[in-house]
Amino acid sequence: MIIRKLLIANRGEIAVRIIRAARELGISTVQAHSAVDAGMLAVKMADEAVNIGPPHAAKSYLNIGNILKAAAETGADAVHPGYGFLAENAAFADAVEAAGLIFIGPRGDSIRVMGDKVAARVAAEAAGVPVVPGSNGRIDDPEHARHIAMAVGFPVMIKAAAGGGGRGIRIAHDMAEFEALMPQASTEAKAAFGDGGLYIEKVIERARHIEVQVLGDGRRAIHCFERECSLQRRRQKVWEEAPSAVLPQAVREKLCASAVALAEAVSYRGAGTLEYLYDDETHRFYFIEMNTRIQVEHPVTEMITGIDLVREMIRIAGGGPLSVRQEDVRMRGHAIEVRINAEDPARNFQPAPGTVTALRIPGGPGTRFDTMLYQGCEVPPFYDSLLGKLIVWDETRQGAIARMARALDELEVEGLPTTKPLHRLLARDDSVAGAQFHTRWLEPWLEANAHRLNS
Repeated sequence: MIIRKLLIANRGEIAVRIIRAARELGISTVQAHSAVDAGMLAVKMADEAVNIGPPHAAKSYLNIGNILKAAAETGADAVHPGYGFLAENAAFADAVEAAGLIFIGPRGDSIRVMGDKVAARVAAEAAGVPVVPGSNGRIDDPEHARHIAMAVGFPVMIKAAAGGGGRGIRIAHDMAEFEALMPQASTEAKAAFGDGGLYIEKVIERARHIEVQVLGDGRRAIHCFERECSLQRRRQKVWEEAPSAVLPQAVREKLCASAVALAEAVSYRGAGTLEYLYDDETHRFYFIEMNTRIQVEHPVTEMITGIDLVREMIRIAGGGPLSVRQEDVRMRGHAIEVRINAEDPARNFQPAPGTVTALRIPGGPGTRFDTMLYQGCEVPPFYDSLLGKLIVWDETRQGAIARMARALDELEVEGLPTTKPLHRLLARDDSVAGAQFHTRWLEPWLEANAHRLNS
């Protein structure tokens, strides 16, 4: 089916990114927006715009009825959910297709299987992909939960069966802590995802977070190599790069092959990311979950492969097969992305909405800034604090880090605090330069360097 008009059911920088990809494909765009987002950059760029409700996301970007009504009123024949909001909501994918529209992403059944961490774990084991030791299913009975925790061995991680983004996760170091944290994790999971279901995994000490980008057309899948996202604060990624600096080629090949096997096992359609924990001492990797959507950090993969992931997922949703063969996917150089958020690092990363009074975007070779910003724009307090992503590429990792340091020096966002000071420090840190970090490295580093985050 030919897509002629695409409704974007999201906001911020990813909406801008989708508009650009659609325009290159000759597809007109409709930007859905809340009342407070009427002046955002994506609204200015789109061919049409439609108000889908009040500022609070529950009444606008999460309101399926309002989004489908907007699509019908504007004559859109497809909907792109971006990331966050309804992007991994199987009921939304089903509703879009039931309305006779194309959903730019996987089918609802794939989202149900791979979006539920327990079901995804079962699918991974069936496909021969290694998983972290833990429960084989959802844990509802407290006595069963205690038995699993003892069998796995402390410390253990209590995780939400639905959703992601680090929510609903608790780490217990002994049985007393485990019993206290189980109800907390369930309550948070219920509030965040509408599902209080939990499961248990063994904590892999000093693990790295490695993820594999896949593309599938429902029949065949390919990988676009891996990204490393180990620099995290409160389980939220802040610095991402591709490829991983520590992955041996033999391990890379096995890791990426496992991701393709799992994507093909569930007949995956669209862009998706399989996330793993990696132990660089034993060189063992473990599947943890799949994100059934485009990722925030997808640009670093685009920079090292030359593949436009957003454009490819629109083509696939329109019924086309993969336009790229695995043997055609080449990796060149190194790319790094940092997230520029409206947060104050000097005040424990407190969100800082406001007005952008001045803006200077860095340029030069291998430099890209995906953003929602323009001078005079308002950053509202109702949504995620992400303002943009600064991405750089160079032939070597050392060159990419130097380029990132230079680009950060050029970047100016005035009128509100941002996370730029954090990234300037990381770009000049010896441990970062040597790739000597893991998923729990950044938070102690932040405590030690708190006094340097106010510049």
